[in-house]
Amino acid sequence: MNIAILSRSRGLYSTNRLFVAARERGHDVRVIDYTKCHMEITSNNPAIYLGDEKLDGINAIIPRIGASHTFFGCAVVRQFEMMGVYPLNESVAISRSRDKLRSLQLLARKGVDLPVTGFAHDPRATNHLIKKVGGAPMVIKLLEGTQGVGVVLAETKKAAESVIEAFRGMNANILAQEFIAEAGGADIRCFVVGNKVVAAMKRQAKEGEFRSNLHQGGSASLVKITPAERAAAVKAAKVMGLNVAGVDLLQAERGPVVLEVNSSPGLEGIETSTGKDIAGMIIEFIEKNAREGRTRTRGKG
Repeated sequence: MNIAILSRSRGLYSTNRLFVAARERGHDVRVIDYTKCHMEITSNNPAIYLGDEKLDGINAIIPRIGASHTFFGCAVVRQFEMMGVYPLNESVAISRSRDKLRSLQLLARKGVDLPVTGFAHDPRATNHLIKKVGGAPMVIKLLEGTQGVGVVLAETKKAAESVIEAFRGMNANILAQEFIAEAGGADIRCFVVGNKVVAAMKRQAKEGEFRSNLHQGGSASLVKITPAERAAAVKAAKVMGLNVAGVDLLQAERGPVVLEVNSSPGLEGIETSTGKDIAGMIIEFIEKNAREGRTRTRGKG
């Protein structure tokens, strides 16, 4: 099979692991910097180019689209879809998961438990937002933030008002969210491939920090998840329409609460903490499912 990994660099851990796993399983594989592609959009013969090279003969693509290039990256994935190439994750699913507000609305509609979340444009709604998420302490998030950047814990009502006012002064879109204190600064990353959680790790925030992201200094360890946590992760990935996803959960008193669904989850932390060959599992999934023209938008939105 001819597989292309859409990534800025093969030097990235996840990209290299997928490259090596595909090679080891006998596939032809290459890494394509999707930001350097250009497209010819026609009804009868859509095409995509890398410089002067026309990219054809590709059976499947593995999108590793960076958050800062979501719009263009999804356009490239969509162009491959128009050409009949099988995508590991579809363009609509990627863009759906990258929009924090949209993804939360879709998850809520399907009955997935989430932290109570508020969103408003009118500054006069600030007090209402704070009240609806249970008051301080509360979490305030930039819609465009990734890897824990743009996430603030406001420990008092006054602090929450100040942070919201500051973000609004930057014309930023923000979410106000319930703080799950009993989680103790930890979350669970469930790695979903197909309709199965193939690995899970617990991420613990460093002392004095509430964000458990590894990029923020958090630590990771192997964890055994409950059937409820497993079901929540699989359902969240399915609602987004993602074949491969990193689903972040909090352990609340009321049960597992979904924080976020990541369409390009990193492999380094999960493979290191669990000892599992996640990259190999992903390539195996492609082998079983890749068919020409097998692209459809699952779910709604």
